[in-house]
Amino acid sequence: MNIVPPIIIIGMSRSGTGMLTRILEELGLFVGTKKEENHEAIFFEQLNKWILGQCSGGLENPGAIKFLLENREARVLFVDFIRYIMKTPRVLSFLGWRKYLKYRTPTKLDFPWGWKDPRNTFTLPIWLDIFPEAKVIHICRHGVDVANSLSVRQEKGLSRLRGRHQKFKSLYWFYLMLKFVPKQRIFVDLRCSNMEESLTMWEEYVQEARSHLRDLKDRSCEVKYEDLLAEPSRVIKYVANFCEIQVSQSDIERVTRHINGARSYAYRHYPELVAFADQVSDRLKAQGY
Repeated sequence: MNIVPPIIIIGMSRSGTGMLTRILEELGLFVGTKKEENHEAIFFEQLNKWILGQCSGGLENPGAIKFLLENREARVLFVDFIRYIMKTPRVLSFLGWRKYLKYRTPTKLDFPWGWKDPRNTFTLPIWLDIFPEAKVIHICRHGVDVANSLSVRQEKGLSRLRGRHQKFKSLYWFYLMLKFVPKQRIFVDLRCSNMEESLTMWEEYVQEARSHLRDLKDRSCEVKYEDLLAEPSRVIKYVANFCEIQVSQSDIERVTRHINGARSYAYRHYPELVAFADQVSDRLKAQGY
């Protein structure tokens, strides 16, 4: 059996990680049986949440992972525990029954596979302890577009608690309680309450991702969201080759035909966002924008 190491997709939320993952899945990369709406494999997403949670961290405070990474004994114990979890039936949500009965664990898969989760950007050292030969793809997007998208997402989250359901408010809030509180699900990402803070978080993710890429060298690659939209065939062919997925030109055309190039640099259509971009131009330039 020729065991294949995973493709781990990293990058800030709202940067195109979901779109890229869906495309790679269509081309033959196995990214899990049960996935969230953002195409994150539930099995690995839950593990990432658990890892960060042990450090009092999370999606908006991922830097807390340093407390685990710098504690040598804890790091070894956590890695061993995660290896154990990947051998239990809990991994069924990722493998599905057929692959579980054949392989029992992702560590024995012999075909192209991987998973995406923005949290991977910070938990990656743990995963590299487990999969030392893993390859990493980082996708990044213009910081103002990411910051604006985060602000929009926060507004949608807060709308859950507003008065638009006054007639059935008690019943509706009871539903929200059952859905969010027992599983500790997040209503809204509160750190991103303004563009400045959202941009700061974007910088943290991009800098962390690129530090990994420098260490991994030829086992990593970076894709700009804007390049993916402008030249989808070229970028997808490059990424598919990186993942060692055999694809034809017709395969590439099939998975890229619905890509909307108009979403590239979307902030340019809004004067207030253009003004903000001008204010932070030095910070954007430092990250390649």
